[in-house]
Amino acid sequence: MKISVIGTGYLGATHAAAMAELGHQVLGMDTDTHKVEALNKGQAPFVERGLDDLLAKHTTARTLRFTASYAEAAEFADVHFLGIGTPQQAGSGAYDLTHLQAAVRRLAPQLRDHALIVGKSTVPVGTTAQLRQILTEHARPGSNIHLAWSPEFLRESLAVEDTLRPDRIVLGIENGDTTSEAVFRAVYAEILGAGSPLIVTSLSTAELIKGAANAFLATKISFINAMAELCELTGADVQQLALGLGYDQRIGFQGMRPGLGFGGGCLPKDLLGFTHRAEELGADQAVSFLRQVDAINRRRRERTVELAREMLGGTVVGKRIAVWGAAFKPGTDDIRDSPALAVAGALHRIGAEVTVHDPAALENARRACPSLDYADDPVSAVTGAALLLHLTDWPQYAETDPAEVRQHIAAPRVIDARSALDTDRWRRAGWTFRALGCP
Repeated sequence: MKISVIGTGYLGATHAAAMAELGHQVLGMDTDTHKVEALNKGQAPFVERGLDDLLAKHTTARTLRFTASYAEAAEFADVHFLGIGTPQQAGSGAYDLTHLQAAVRRLAPQLRDHALIVGKSTVPVGTTAQLRQILTEHARPGSNIHLAWSPEFLRESLAVEDTLRPDRIVLGIENGDTTSEAVFRAVYAEILGAGSPLIVTSLSTAELIKGAANAFLATKISFINAMAELCELTGADVQQLALGLGYDQRIGFQGMRPGLGFGGGCLPKDLLGFTHRAEELGADQAVSFLRQVDAINRRRRERTVELAREMLGGTVVGKRIAVWGAAFKPGTDDIRDSPALAVAGALHRIGAEVTVHDPAALENARRACPSLDYADDPVSAVTGAALLLHLTDWPQYAETDPAEVRQHIAAPRVIDARSALDTDRWRRAGWTFRALGCP
């Protein structure tokens, strides 16, 4: 099939490459000409595991290409996926839908007489009704434009895997729209044939599913971090507590890892956006607990700064602190709402001299936080430091020899805010070791 993908950020570029991998002819469209140029060379403008290989494979084979032209995308395909970003509005928890609405407004009058638009972006419930109105106003008279919604459930650093082998696919369609379902099933035939379940719902249900899923995941993460606060006050061990909870099949281990909390461009934004929309609809009491979920997550960052101050005798002023990690999670260069950079920046603002290392996100971090110092390798970051903070759980940090690192640091103190370092190994190497929620 001929498919266009409108918007080529993390979601859109990955989706375009995955559609080509499924055997379709794909045209990605983005107004950023520099991004289009890089993608046509088979290079993603961000770090995502396995994506460059897919891009190179299919741009070389000419089954995938990219353009900055809405007209070309509209003429090329009968199925159009929307991967437009929906950032948080400045000063509000609400989603900013202006880019998504503008894209539909520009695409609509150029579409063929028969076309299917499938939204992938994360949106508040009620968005598809607004987009349907835009299509009605701007599509050519007599054209038959179908609108469906299929939210993405991608994890950064695992986005290719999640697109090609999803644990579920959701399709929201207008009442009785069997045509859209049939076309969608044809697009995803290989994935559905491999066993991924398809859940067909109303449009409003599809819009709600993504927000509800992220709100639940955020709740689970914040719950175990709330237990970490209690453990710190009682001398209990939150990692053992999580183990005791995880074996309960009603609870499970997924999302029950205590630490610095969640960040990135999706989970924090989606939690606030979901809560904001629910409050707009009058369900503020029903979702009031989600405000506390966000507060618990933010408090983990504050606790890490407080613990650093404690370990340095009550003040960080003039103290050299090394930070391992800048990305919000391993496997990506994404620093949006990064807990690691939030802690590093907070320590700098209260007088510490902070040096940061990250295997992939250094350039993005330098642009976002130019007041911090940066090192090209983990050992250089710790040289002469009075404290090491482990804030992003890249595998190479856990594999580092603590005895070797100790030879370079001024004082062997470490805070493992991600519960990923081998406590016994680091303590045997002579380190004073602290972890959130542990004795």
